[in-house]
Amino acid sequence: MGIIKASKLVHEYIRRDEEGNVESIQTALNKIDLEVQAGAFIAILGHNGSGKSTLAKHINALLLPGEGTLWVDGMDTAREENVYEIRRAAGMVFQNPDNQIIASVVEEDVGFGPENIGIPTDEIWTRVEASLISTGMLKYRSHSPNKLSGGQKQRVAIAGVMAMEPKCIVLDEPTAMLDPNGRQEVLKAVHELNRKKGVTIILITHYMEEVTDADYVYVMDQGEIVMQGKPREIFSKVDRLKKHRLDVPQITLLAHELREAGLSISRGILTREELEAELVQLYGSKKGNVNYTG
Repeated sequence: MGIIKASKLVHEYIRRDEEGNVESIQTALNKIDLEVQAGAFIAILGHNGSGKSTLAKHINALLLPGEGTLWVDGMDTAREENVYEIRRAAGMVFQNPDNQIIASVVEEDVGFGPENIGIPTDEIWTRVEASLISTGMLKYRSHSPNKLSGGQKQRVAIAGVMAMEPKCIVLDEPTAMLDPNGRQEVLKAVHELNRKKGVTIILITHYMEEVTDADYVYVMDQGEIVMQGKPREIFSKVDRLKKHRLDVPQITLLAHELREAGLSISRGILTREELEAELVQLYGSKKGNVNYTG
């Protein structure tokens, strides 16, 4: 079994009137099946209301299944006695870092989580330093979080989760409120945690460019997984993604449009370098160097 496994997972949001009568039922997750292996970098894509954030909250046992089962590190999230260990195994980073940062000094905030789970003081400071190094925030350890940029705050939030030494980190649209530089900072930190520390990453986002380096991608729509596969496989299906109200990376879209115009371009182009290589292969030998500035 993978570190995360869902089997026929169902979640419904039920709206009731003042007398307790059911007014409406919205199915946010409809018989979800997925399995995430330890050490993987997984991306979950979907437009607003697709159910991806609801799924994230199930992984951290903030929500419980209405039907079906979700296991985290072999533990059933529906069993109350497992909740504490589940939240130690799967840390959560939310969209707004201000909702997670509570201390007035960066290093104190990062140490808050380990302190709450009873880690000895000496070990806490060891973990704090290691987490700040991992996220590139060590030089800010004595700063006030209020004076940091959005990207820096989000890296502090990630460091706080890392200090609890989870096996898995779930990031629920962690860059949605950041500028491009902040987004780049956070993604770099997350990828390094995955590569260097072996932490399982589940990145929930609607930014296509953020998932091109993922090991595997799930696409959600109306509470269901409608597509899954490696990034190149997913992004080779531009028209299908559009049906699910999702865009594709700009380079992928450009390659798709060139292909539609009749050029012999491969499907699923992910980077500028790949597109340049294809154009050089097509025209370089006949016309010399290709001047592509895209």
